[in-house]
Amino acid sequence: MERILVVDDERNILRMLKKFLNDAGYDVETARNFEEAVSKLQAQRFNLVLSDMRLPGRSGLDLLRYIKQNTPELPVIIITAYGSIENAVEAMKEGASNYLTKPLEMEEMLAIVRHALLHKGIGQRETIAGNQYGIIGTSNAIKDILASIEIVSTSRANVLITGESGTGKELVARAIHSASNRKDQPFIAINCAAIPAELIENELFGHEAGAYTGAVGLERGKVELADRGTLFLDEIGEMSLGMQVKLLRFIQEKEFYRIGGTEPVKSDCRIIAATNKDLEQEIKEGRFREDLFYRLNVIPIKVPPLRERKEDIPLLVEHFLRRYTEENQKFVKGVDHRAMDALVKYSWPGNIRELENTIERAVVFTRHETITLKDLPQKIASTVLEDLRDDVIPEHLGDISGLKLAELEKLAVLNALKLENWNQTRAARRLGITRRQLRTKMIKYNLL
Repeated sequence: MERILVVDDERNILRMLKKFLNDAGYDVETARNFEEAVSKLQAQRFNLVLSDMRLPGRSGLDLLRYIKQNTPELPVIIITAYGSIENAVEAMKEGASNYLTKPLEMEEMLAIVRHALLHKGIGQRETIAGNQYGIIGTSNAIKDILASIEIVSTSRANVLITGESGTGKELVARAIHSASNRKDQPFIAINCAAIPAELIENELFGHEAGAYTGAVGLERGKVELADRGTLFLDEIGEMSLGMQVKLLRFIQEKEFYRIGGTEPVKSDCRIIAATNKDLEQEIKEGRFREDLFYRLNVIPIKVPPLRERKEDIPLLVEHFLRRYTEENQKFVKGVDHRAMDALVKYSWPGNIRELENTIERAVVFTRHETITLKDLPQKIASTVLEDLRDDVIPEHLGDISGLKLAELEKLAVLNALKLENWNQTRAARRLGITRRQLRTKMIKYNLL
């Protein structure tokens, strides 16, 4: 049985919360102040702490800080007075799993408690999984990549990172650089697809004064600027065959000529290349040099698409949610379970970049504290429409594919109420929402 510590200075609230949580199947201990809470935390093991912000003496925020310093994996939910959003924001920044406002809505509280217990330690896991590199995930694929980074970082060998667009290939390249003994030297990135073929030589190798019209002074290229550091060549598959020859010569000789120059220039830079193309197929079709491929592909690292590591999606969602709530100065507590189901089930052809854009858009446009299906693009939300059918839409309705999300939601709410004989608490539980949220929907759809 999971154990919860409830901290509040009001005895009647402690009694009410203890009884309610006991009835819900939890073992509950109570404390009335910071000191009593710390004493119980030191003597016993708990799975969650539910604490009021206002306590006599040291505050609930002080308790939160104490817990995060000593048992960072222990989830803490903060209770604050209605309207004190600033306090809630501060608590979330300090590591609270969630917050509740008074007066408490007991079903909502239970849903948040269950969610926090289900996802306990997720923030810590993200930090561990991402290591110091910002690579988010706990899947086997991410663990393999992180292990490869540690091994590769001690080598001078060139690396070829492959994967679809938006999977985070540059992040892996930066991680290799950061873990290497070159970390204090420059990391220079160039996107080969973004620079016209006639300009890429100048971008890579620079030019001497007077090399061509407009070349007023000497300009150092990216290869020279990356000396003793790392040169990242993104989308290497887009490089012309002529430039591939010049790049190959540099890799072999560790020296190059600036445009218009007559003296060779040396550069000791490590090359990490990345591509979303199948370079071996490009070789067969005559668009990529085989000798350059083997020079680059000394150490291959494949970054899998997001659809192949769906277990990482909740972590990525929480990561982007924190980033964009802070950037947009909004407070969004999280993503409800149906929206999260949709995010996990969607195939993400644009990978992490598409997921990030989706969460940013949802944060910007939502008017609520929780992101729901309505905040997601229809193509993503539609991935759970069949689940709505299975849960609460009767079979006799036939094909629902042409219905809009609002129409489906109304059907789901109406049928859940009918199935539960119009008992709002049970209908809300069937739908996976709070009773307050159900009543809002009933008002919206004229079901009251």
